[in-house]
Amino acid sequence: MAHRARERPRGRAAWAIVAISLVAMIVLLVLPLVVVFVEAFAEGPARWAAAISDADTLHALELTALVVAVVVPFHAAFGIASAWAITRYDFPGKGALLTIVDLPFAVSPVVSGLLFVLLFGARGIFGPMLADHDIRIVYAVPGVILATLFVTLPFVTRELVPLLEAQGREEEEAAASLGAGGWSILTRVTLPRIKWGVLYGCVLCAARAAGEFGAVSVVSGHIRGETNTLPLHVEVLYGEYDFVAAFAVASLLALSGLVTLTLKALLEQRAKNRGALA
Repeated sequence: MAHRARERPRGRAAWAIVAISLVAMIVLLVLPLVVVFVEAFAEGPARWAAAISDADTLHALELTALVVAVVVPFHAAFGIASAWAITRYDFPGKGALLTIVDLPFAVSPVVSGLLFVLLFGARGIFGPMLADHDIRIVYAVPGVILATLFVTLPFVTRELVPLLEAQGREEEEAAASLGAGGWSILTRVTLPRIKWGVLYGCVLCAARAAGEFGAVSVVSGHIRGETNTLPLHVEVLYGEYDFVAAFAVASLLALSGLVTLTLKALLEQRAKNRGALA
């Protein structure tokens, strides 16, 4: 199937729009990225390496990796299950499930973090019960993970729902008519058709989990070397006027963002090619 050639902009108005878009992209995206790396290496590579190898920075990096490692598989499984249920079945509470999935988009991350404090804090609803069993959630790693799970809830599901709706049910109904069970249909028919959508959603989920600040800031307590993720550690270093170290740690987040964008572009291109071949 031949691809239609993209039309080039014509006229002064079209070129003006293109120019404005390029200027906005440079000012809002490229320049901040350049500033981060310039400031990170302002005192040389040795100072950058020292900031990155600091014990607190390494702990923040490990905690961020742990959060991503927990959040992404959970949402991959939840996203597949919820999207499949929403698009393939009619059941009571379907609208409520969609609302819950979209809730993190409507609620401020700071408010969601406060919600966990009100639930699991020392004076929260479940706080005394948790204290009796010596379980810490708020101002501890479990709280950081729970807050990140909440804010990243929609990404995989919202990526898969329109994909499954566009693909239709014909192949799955054909498999069911041949005697295949629900698990076989899911693993052998549905998943191979949506694997690139799942990967795309997981990439977005991982990027948000690694860079989340608002909700995590509320529940973490900013305990250095214990509950600080990389974004929180950047804030701590900047607040201490250790600007080079702050930008050095921020450069790690910038690099992870560039990797995410590269993966996102590759997945989009792969999905486009497969769609064109189909």
